[in-house]
Amino acid sequence: MERTFSHDAEIFYDVAGSGPPVVLLHPTPADHEFFLPVSQVLSARYRLIMPDLRGHGESSLGQGPATMQKHATDVARVMDDAGVDRAPLLGVSIGGRVIFEFWRRFRARVTALVLCNTEARADSPEARALRRGTEPFFESMLPKLVGENTRHSRPDLVEGALRMMRKMSAEDVAGVQTGMAERPDSVPILKTINVPTLIITGDEDVLTGLPDAELMKQNIPGSQMKVIAKAGHFSPWEQPEQVGKLLRNFLDGIHRA
Repeated sequence: MERTFSHDAEIFYDVAGSGPPVVLLHPTPADHEFFLPVSQVLSARYRLIMPDLRGHGESSLGQGPATMQKHATDVARVMDDAGVDRAPLLGVSIGGRVIFEFWRRFRARVTALVLCNTEARADSPEARALRRGTEPFFESMLPKLVGENTRHSRPDLVEGALRMMRKMSAEDVAGVQTGMAERPDSVPILKTINVPTLIITGDEDVLTGLPDAELMKQNIPGSQMKVIAKAGHFSPWEQPEQVGKLLRNFLDGIHRA
């Protein structure tokens, strides 16, 4: 693991493979290990930059909530530390929300986007209030994060997801969830996205499913959308070969253009 500092937080990131750089931003509650299965498909052709977002994995939370602004600045700092000026960004769940803030602040550094199992809308007042709770939610959240097919057929993936989740302390969970609750509505900026964009959702995603994906597809000019079969909110974790091949084809197409 590599390490850098971003304002008040120590940010760790992993690097795998060689070739053109790609930045991968994991969901919550997880860390960079979320992308290890997909990296088996991508690392032969691409240099994968996989940070632990602040409050996740080895990265510290810093002071106060982990806002989207802080996350976006952290990602820019990781790119600087890794010697990456511009790159495609892939974000899953919170990673996609971080991408929207990164686009607001650092769009000149973005060459393409993959928005996976995420949404552009801000939280409703009810959802915002729930996020501000501090009770750890690992086991209770699991049915919402991995699809029914995975829960019944792949206990190893379920246990692996729980292992990543349990790395987060109650303080980390509270700081990350409060930061999520404070995020702005990103729907108004979707029409400004003018780089190749791939939108991915899972057919069993109960958190950010087809309606959220379609909203982004309708508003991001020229974007593509794919639905992953037998996958929930953690589709790259649940179906790494299917998602990995999709990502590889998308990235290959960008570099051929």
